[in-house]
Amino acid sequence: MTTLKEPVVEYGKNRFTMSAYLNYKNSLLERQEYCRAEILSLSSASLRHNKIFSNLFGELAFRLKGQNHTPYGSDMLLHIPENDLFTYPDISIINNDMMVSSNTKGTSRPSVIIEILSPETKNYDRGEKFALYRDLSSLKEYILIDAESIHVEAFRINYNDNWELEEYKEPGKQLEIKTVKLCIAVADIYNGTKLG
Repeated sequence: MTTLKEPVVEYGKNRFTMSAYLNYKNSLLERQEYCRAEILSLSSASLRHNKIFSNLFGELAFRLKGQNHTPYGSDMLLHIPENDLFTYPDISIINNDMMVSSNTKGTSRPSVIIEILSPETKNYDRGEKFALYRDLSSLKEYILIDAESIHVEAFRINYNDNWELEEYKEPGKQLEIKTVKLCIAVADIYNGTKLG
């Protein structure tokens, strides 16, 4: 197995069926993705990444409590049947009516996916991974949060079913998550990170 930086698989490695991946993943302690018949190990997150996650997830959990949407952290396995991606988004927000039960733990249909970018994964998260996520018919917003600078990118489906980008680069701005009708101050997302 290799650690996921830009997703590069080990040379000479075997290819896997989905079933083999699911059996293999259940025997491991580390998180891994399955993408196009390849298994990729995920690298550990930095302290700043974890601080951003805690700030944002805590705010979402508090503000969505009792609502029709629930935020889930990076232990929630997401499966996209359209392209057979199995992955662990940093945060996914799921409409409670859209939870899909199956024989694979955590399989779901998120309305919002949030990824916290690291230098090793940002190109993958912005490129190939976003392309794979777009196969989800339930997905309405894809939010990328830079862990190295104050920069939030919010991609949203518009009325013509096209993805539009809105960027937030100032602590005084409010990140709007339209799907769940709430705003979170960018300063609150980056609180305690020593950025800005």
